[in-house]
Amino acid sequence: MTQVTQGRARRGRLVLGAFLAALLCLLVAAPAQAAGYRYWSFWDRDGDRWTYASQGPGTARPEDGDVQGFRFSVSDDSKDSASPRGPAAFKDICAKTPAEDGRKRVALVIDFGLPKDAPRGETPPAARSACARVGEDATSAEALASVAEPLRYDTKALLCAIDGYPKSGCGEQVAGDGTAREDSAARPSADGDGDDGGPSLGLIAGIAAVALLGGAAIWQTRRRRG
Repeated sequence: MTQVTQGRARRGRLVLGAFLAALLCLLVAAPAQAAGYRYWSFWDRDGDRWTYASQGPGTARPEDGDVQGFRFSVSDDSKDSASPRGPAAFKDICAKTPAEDGRKRVALVIDFGLPKDAPRGETPPAARSACARVGEDATSAEALASVAEPLRYDTKALLCAIDGYPKSGCGEQVAGDGTAREDSAARPSADGDGDDGGPSLGLIAGIAAVALLGGAAIWQTRRRRG
């Protein structure tokens, strides 16, 4: 083997080693795939189906006869969020709550979610419904507070707990095993919107670097064989 050939072989091994090292660093540094965010979503009843509310409960003002729902679950954003379960007919929920002048009745469905979505160490209560009779100008949050206290909010008005559930946490990002991620920076807003779930810039840059090194390694190998 000539010195030129030996030099090419040595450079090929160096490039391949750099490629493998970069790949290992990328795999170690890349964060675990998140399952989504754990939070209370807010819904309006439209006929026989639920639609994700366009406002947060702190600003929405339902009318007499409206049906609204709250569901605790883990989801990426409003596009895949789980809707409330159970009966949702106003005439059934508010059957025993007579109308009053100057007040309105709002039927509320409160779904505490599935055990798999619960924070560690907590068990979700059974789903229930309630008829809130409140002032004509009351918000959805006020209607909810009249039948399901205590409520808990964060500093950005995100609804964190209904009837004391869950005891802690608020819109936190969770990993695939259901545990909360402490490094989460983005989370749903008071309207329930989350981030777009796309890959981070660092991850994209890492993949690009690995692809570049991989291409260089293949080129060196083919050149050496030629």
